[in-house]
Amino acid sequence: MSRMLWSAALLPVLALGTPAQAQQSCNAPQGTFDRVYCDAKVLVRADDELNVSYQKLLGRLNAAGQQLLRQGQRAWLAQRNRDCVEVDPQRGSVVFSDCAVEATTSRLNFLNDRLRECASSGCQNSRLR
Repeated sequence: MSRMLWSAALLPVLALGTPAQAQQSCNAPQGTFDRVYCDAKVLVRADDELNVSYQKLLGRLNAAGQQLLRQGQRAWLAQRNRDCVEVDPQRGSVVFSDCAVEATTSRLNFLNDRLRECASSGCQNSRLR
């Protein structure tokens, strides 16, 4: 698996261009900058959806379930950061974008699965780990 990366210094560069050009570049990325830009778009959207799903699930759980979910979310964040971020003293922090997208969408799917379970058969705290 290739590892796309970005750093804070790259983000302003990625914002250049018109929305139409940005959409075209995501339909057929032409090189690393386009792929990183597209990964960033997907990551922002997935992170927004993850936060909504997390809050919905948190609201459906009892106190013990809420605590388990919070612990699980903290553990997931730490794991994502260990797996998807490197800090280079010379160049700064590097985020591997494909890793971050994969981790975030996977966690989003997990949270949405738990929400569906809560709606269909009741919330099961044992499934929050």
